[in-house]
Amino acid sequence: MAHTVRAAVLALSRDPRPSGCRQASGCPGVRRIRVGDYRVVYSMDDGGLVVPALRIAHRREVYREF
Repeated sequence: MAHTVRAAVLALSRDPRPSGCRQASGCPGVRRIRVGDYRVVYSMDDGGLVVPALRIAHRREVYREF
């Protein structure tokens, strides 16, 4: 699973809005993608090349700090 999550995070550098990405509820500017039972929560600057991952965790735990 770690390899799959890593590949998904690296793919965000090529396409920060992949199919299936969603806006995180109540968090403007924060998006999420599903990778199996995990979620990658990230922010995005349309003008830049950096897409920082804010949190990578199992789906039942990922939103606890938001």
